[in-house]
Amino acid sequence: METLEFQSEARQLLQLMIHSIYSNKDTFLRELVSNASDALDKLRLESFRDKDMKVDVDDLHIVIESDPAERTLTVRDNGIGMTREDVVRLIGTIAKSGTAEFLRQLKEQQSSSSDLIGQFGIGFYSSFMVADKVTLVTKYPHAEKGVRWESTGESTYTIDDVDDAPQGTSVTLHLKPADDEDRLPDYTEPAKIREIVKRYSDFITWPVRLGGEEINSRKALWARPASEVTEEEYAEFYRHISHDWNAPLETIRMQAEGTFEYQALLFLPSQAPLDLFMRDSKRGVQLYVKRVFIMDDCAELMPEYLRFVKGVVDAADLSLNVSREILQQDRQIQLMRRRLVKKVLSSIKSLQSSRPDDYAKLWREVGAALKEGLLSDFDNRDAILEICSFASTHSADEPTTLASYVSRMKEGQEHIYYMTGDSRVAVEKSPHLEALRAKGYEVLILTDPIDEMWVDAVPSFDGKPFQSVAKGQVDLETDEEKSANEAKAAEFADLLSWMGSALSEDVKEVRLSSRLTTSPACVVGDSHDITPTLEKMYKAMGQELPKIKRILELNPSHPLVEGLHKAFAGGERESLSDTAELIYGLALLAEGGELADPSRFVKLVADRVQRTF
Repeated sequence: METLEFQSEARQLLQLMIHSIYSNKDTFLRELVSNASDALDKLRLESFRDKDMKVDVDDLHIVIESDPAERTLTVRDNGIGMTREDVVRLIGTIAKSGTAEFLRQLKEQQSSSSDLIGQFGIGFYSSFMVADKVTLVTKYPHAEKGVRWESTGESTYTIDDVDDAPQGTSVTLHLKPADDEDRLPDYTEPAKIREIVKRYSDFITWPVRLGGEEINSRKALWARPASEVTEEEYAEFYRHISHDWNAPLETIRMQAEGTFEYQALLFLPSQAPLDLFMRDSKRGVQLYVKRVFIMDDCAELMPEYLRFVKGVVDAADLSLNVSREILQQDRQIQLMRRRLVKKVLSSIKSLQSSRPDDYAKLWREVGAALKEGLLSDFDNRDAILEICSFASTHSADEPTTLASYVSRMKEGQEHIYYMTGDSRVAVEKSPHLEALRAKGYEVLILTDPIDEMWVDAVPSFDGKPFQSVAKGQVDLETDEEKSANEAKAAEFADLLSWMGSALSEDVKEVRLSSRLTTSPACVVGDSHDITPTLEKMYKAMGQELPKIKRILELNPSHPLVEGLHKAFAGGERESLSDTAELIYGLALLAEGGELADPSRFVKLVADRVQRTF
């Protein structure tokens, strides 16, 4: 026998489990039955894949036993079991990424923290809410001996070999005394056990037995008529497969008949998974064939940008021993995927029109992931654009759809104007918006990192091209203004040419601006240049890019530029080089850019201020 210490985060979690107040301690049994069901699924699947595994899969089941005299409750399955290494890895430590985030939420939401249990596959620890001691005995089919694990939930646990352990896993809880004040029922009562199983686990594929009787109906929700399934049953099934203990925002049912038959039950979350943007996040839906579980997280059925969608697909015509390699090439799987994606997108579109508040909630949670589809799913790009929402200068509070933006476009406006940036505040303060704001043009404010990439890949919406207000030429002028500005350009031609030469290390061109009204200058990119934000993102990923020279635009009506022009016309040259450099630095800082030589810029400003005294 070994006595080992819990990993520090596991120890913190256990203490929170034991000493915090929970609104619903029934959670523990839901978790143990769910874990047992997963173990049976895995054994059934392994028996298809490993023909050398000599196990009986004809009577896979879960048994719940209570002993009121000894105050124990046992949940036993004859599933896949665990090796000694598995027990230490899965129970002695919490290796899941995001555990720190879980602990933070657990501390902040103690009044409802039982809802968080399960999100990181750590539902086993919920046993310590109701038990003073937990004993686990388990045996993996190929292992010679079983393993016994035991802990009181303090800083250590013991682990030992067991010679005669049966295949599978049993978890025995040495229950705390029933306590009405602490909302701790008597979990040895058969009626209480039946109530919990009926409420949370009635749909489990495998029989759950208590006292020799089967206490769950085992009816697959996706195979039952919609009229016979309650919202609570859908919610519990969603919690079971997703480990998200919030109710789903939307339930989607599909049934395809004909040459290729399948049923699907999909869910949209009310809260984004905590691993939505983690590199090792799981995605996909559960795949069944003729009600037999085949695999979790079947990514072949759902694209990465819809990784927040959870659910089940039950196919009638696939082989039971199908592998991921076969799925990647299977024509029927590809057809199912296309139909599932279209159904999900159309369901979000329906939310947008019929339940705008729920749609807005969904978009806040997963909108950034959905926009990834604009880069990867060309077949559904228009459908994705239709369900996107964006912040806009039209409203400080309410985002807008592209269709709404187009409906508000000014007469004669040909482009959908947008600007990317780190934050709404940074974009709204940018000098690039000055003329558009003055003339009443609406601008989309795009601040998600993915926005930097899709806007260059998507040409238009509803025939209206996207146009960055920080790139290329923005044509906002009337014919009279164009004539006046052409005259100004001729008047400033020599100054612009000189400044272009003086700043040639940093800019490709200096020209007059039609987008400025109050600022002296701004820096813009050519139509096909990448943005400074995107350049920073590439550099952060270790990808060095060649230097990208941009265009310096001057506001000919600004006193600083007028003074520069007057001095230049008066024959000054050398002393104006510093002024040209200052104007360029000011334009960079105004857009939140970085100066190549901050110390030199500070010296130039200090020298210029000193001359005023």
